[in-house]
Amino acid sequence: MPEHAFVTGIAAPLPLNNLDTDQIMPKQFLFGIDKSGLARGVLYDLRHDGAGVPRPDFVLNHPEYQGARILVAGANFGCGSSREHAVWGLQQAGFDAVIAPSFGEIFYFNALNNRLLLVMLDPAVVSTLVEQAGNPATSTLTIDVLRQVVTTVDGNEYPFDLPERQKRMFVEGLDMIGMTLADGNAIDAFEARHYAAHRWMKIDLPKQQRAV
Repeated sequence: MPEHAFVTGIAAPLPLNNLDTDQIMPKQFLFGIDKSGLARGVLYDLRHDGAGVPRPDFVLNHPEYQGARILVAGANFGCGSSREHAVWGLQQAGFDAVIAPSFGEIFYFNALNNRLLLVMLDPAVVSTLVEQAGNPATSTLTIDVLRQVVTTVDGNEYPFDLPERQKRMFVEGLDMIGMTLADGNAIDAFEARHYAAHRWMKIDLPKQQRAV
């Protein structure tokens, strides 16, 4: 079984609707020139008070959710601006997957293209998972990407949809460039067929220009 085909771990409940990318990754953490150090900014204003002190009542500050790999969230998670740092920050904070009834459209594809697994389930199912995640004895979930099911500790399974291209990215551990390179033979074959049928479209550049 491919190593990327499963996500198993503690699920942290965060049933807040309309949690936007500005809240997931506040603007003051966007000044770096690379992707490093973003974990500190994830949900910063929810995790800390006005003085920057961690809020003891916030779920992700609880000891039992340290090391959580799955976030069970509310509807429209990741709405708002296209802030890819929100995806990178969640990953750096240790999250491999987010389960919610719905996601912001731009965030959805930003996440999948960066291999942060997003699972959309019926609101009633998500409510059940939130309740189970609130109990450390039942907070572990397994997400099977190949079968496209979420399994709870008591054996209940909940199917979900995943675009085929993104499913392949997760299973094979590929990013967008890797996916393109993996399809290199198919791309070359298409190009050969295309130019065989439309010879007038092919420009035969001099060798010196091709080298450039």
